[in-house]
Amino acid sequence: MKHIYTFLCLLLLSGVGQVDAFSEADLEKLKSTNECNKCDFSGANLGDARMRATNLAEANMTGADLTGAGFYRANLTNADLTGANLYKANLENVNLTGTNLTGANLIDTFMEDTNLQDANLTGANLTKAYLEATDLTGANLTMANLTGTVLEGTNLENADLTDAVLTDAKLMWVKNLNKAILCRTTMPDGTINNSGC
Repeated sequence: MKHIYTFLCLLLLSGVGQVDAFSEADLEKLKSTNECNKCDFSGANLGDARMRATNLAEANMTGADLTGAGFYRANLTNADLTGANLYKANLENVNLTGTNLTGANLIDTFMEDTNLQDANLTGANLTKAYLEATDLTGANLTMANLTGTVLEGTNLENADLTDAVLTDAKLMWVKNLNKAILCRTTMPDGTINNSGC
């Protein structure tokens, strides 16, 4: 409860430009239960908000500014974060299964034990992001930018890396890279891998 109160205070004090994007009933639900499934936070300015263990499954957060936000142990299953700005956000131990992150800004994002199974990261920018023990099984990373990204112990089984850029990425103890779809994929050394075309 303390975490959700902090979130709401930050939300109101940060001058959220689109407070009216979600209803008072949604705010009350979030405040009293620490969850707001299918709520609309699209375009909201939630930068630096702390949403620890918050349940936002199927929430609409398209175009939301989540710069520096903390989502430790949050549930964002099947949420829509298309075009969201998650620059330097903390997504540690977050469930993002089936989440739409198409075109999202994930530069310098921290992810450890994060579940991105079947997530859509088409065209997402993960430049210099840190992904440790993150599960990308079945994720769509088509045209994603992973330049300088650290992938440590990350599972890439059936991940689609078609046209993805991994220039200077650090692949340490990556699991199932041989089971990922690599087609016109720029590898860490700059070579193009077409093994999955």
